[in-house]
Amino acid sequence: MSVNSNAPEILVVDDEDDIRLLISGILQDEGYATREAATGEAALEQVKNRAPAAVVLDIWLENSRFDGLQVLSAIKAMRPGVPVVMISGHGTIATAVQAIKQGAYDFIEKPFEADRLLVVLGRAMEAARLKRENLELRSRAGAPEMLIGSCPAVSALRRTIERVGPTGSRVMITGPAGSGKEVVARQIHMHSTRAQGPFVVVNCASLHPDRLNDVLFGQARTAGDGDGQTGLLERADGGTLLLDEVADMPLATQSAIIRILQDQRLERINGHGPVGVDVRVIATTNRDLREEIARGLFREELFYRLNVVPVPVPPLSDRREDIPELARHLLERTAASAGLPKRVLGEDAIAAMQVYPWPGNVRQLRNVIERLLIMAPGAVADPIRADMLPADIANDVPQMLKLQCSDEIMTLPLRDAREMFEREYLMAQVVRYGGNISRTADFVGMERSALHRKLKSLGVSTEVRHRRDVPEPPPVAVPQAGVAPVKRLSSVN
Repeated sequence: MSVNSNAPEILVVDDEDDIRLLISGILQDEGYATREAATGEAALEQVKNRAPAAVVLDIWLENSRFDGLQVLSAIKAMRPGVPVVMISGHGTIATAVQAIKQGAYDFIEKPFEADRLLVVLGRAMEAARLKRENLELRSRAGAPEMLIGSCPAVSALRRTIERVGPTGSRVMITGPAGSGKEVVARQIHMHSTRAQGPFVVVNCASLHPDRLNDVLFGQARTAGDGDGQTGLLERADGGTLLLDEVADMPLATQSAIIRILQDQRLERINGHGPVGVDVRVIATTNRDLREEIARGLFREELFYRLNVVPVPVPPLSDRREDIPELARHLLERTAASAGLPKRVLGEDAIAAMQVYPWPGNVRQLRNVIERLLIMAPGAVADPIRADMLPADIANDVPQMLKLQCSDEIMTLPLRDAREMFEREYLMAQVVRYGGNISRTADFVGMERSALHRKLKSLGVSTEVRHRRDVPEPPPVAVPQAGVAPVKRLSSVN
C-alpha cells in the first residue's frame, strides 16, 4: 500500500493476485494510495474500519462468502457516500444493469484500458465530492460564508486567516455569540491545503452527554449491516473538524479528545481496533476558558492543545463602519434564498443601524434584515426607513433621524433650530463612527480640529455609549492572552 497519507485511498477488491497488483500499480503511478482485499469479508472489514475514497470491486470473488454484488450492497449500506466501480471478465448486460441499480457508479469489463479505469474512477470521486458539497450547502443554506467589511479589525482578521490557513495548525476562535466565528473557521478551511476535503461541525452545546461519544467516535457495525453510524471524526478525515462552543463539551469527552489530538487515532466504541484519522481541529468559544479551567469545567491540557493559534473575532459594535456593506449583503442574500422581493435600505435606516449596539451581533442583524423584508410596509420600490425598524432598534435612533416625523423643530427660532439640528446631526455621526473623530470629520466634510471645536461648543461628548439613556456598563476584565473578552454567553457563530 502506498505511504502517501494525503493521497485519496482506493480499495481494490479482486480474488486474483496479479489483477490486484496490476490495478494497484496503475493507481499508485497516478498518485493514489491503495489498499487491497482478496475476499468480500476482507473488503467489508476494511470499509468498516475506514472509508476509502473509492472501491474497485470484482463481481466474481472465488473462495469468498459474498459475491461482488453482495459486497456492493453491504458497502452502500455502511458507506453510502463511497463510490464503487465494478469490474468483471464474465459480465453481461443484465449483470451491469443490476450493479448500477444497486448503487455502483459504473461497470468496466476485463480486460480494460488503464486510461478508462482512471477516467471512470476520477469521475466517480468527483461526483461523490459534489454530492457531499451539495448536501452541506443545502443543510447550511442562508449562512454567510464570506467575511464582509473593510474596517481595521476585519482587515486584520482577514490577514490572520490568510497566514494561519495554510499552516495546518490548530486554531482557537474566540468572540461573542453571533459574531461570525464559524464563518472565520470556514474561511480558514478554504485557505488550507484541505479545502477540497470535508468541513464537519460538532455543535458541542447541543449534544447530549450520553450521546456525544457515539456521535464523535461512531458505533460498530457488522458486515452487511446498515445500522449504526460513522463518527464525525471519521467523516472529517482529510478535512477540518470544527468543535463549536468547545466549553460546553463534557469533561469525559474532553479526555477522549485529548487522546485523539495526541496520536490522531480513535477507538470506535465497541469497534475492532483503532482507526487512524487525519483531521485538522478548529475550536470556537464565547467563554473565558481560563475561568472555566479555574472552576474545574475545562481541562487545561485540552486548552493548550487547542489554543495553538488564538484568533479573536470582534463584536459588531466594534466594526460599525462595516454595517452598511454587511446589511446590504445580507439583504441581497436573504431575499435570494427566501424568494422575497429585494428592498432598498434608506440612509436613515443605515445610520440607525450603525448607532444600535447589536448585542446579538451579525446573527441579530441578519434576523432583523429578514424581518424587514417580510414585514416592512410600503411598496417594493419604497426604501426601508428608520421608523420601520423594530422597536428595540428604533428606541436607539438619534433624534436627528426622527425630525422628519416631528413638529418640534418648527416651533423653534432659526438659530435654535440650526443649533438643535447640528447637535443631533453631529451626535448621530459621532456615534455612527464609534467615536472616531477622524472618520466622522471625513464624512461630514470638516477639518478634524474644526469638528472638535464645533462638538465642544455644542456640548456633544465624543465618548460613545451604546445608549444615551442607560448608564455605561462596567468595563469587562481583560483575560489573559489567547482568550477574547466575553460579552454574551448565548448561542451562535
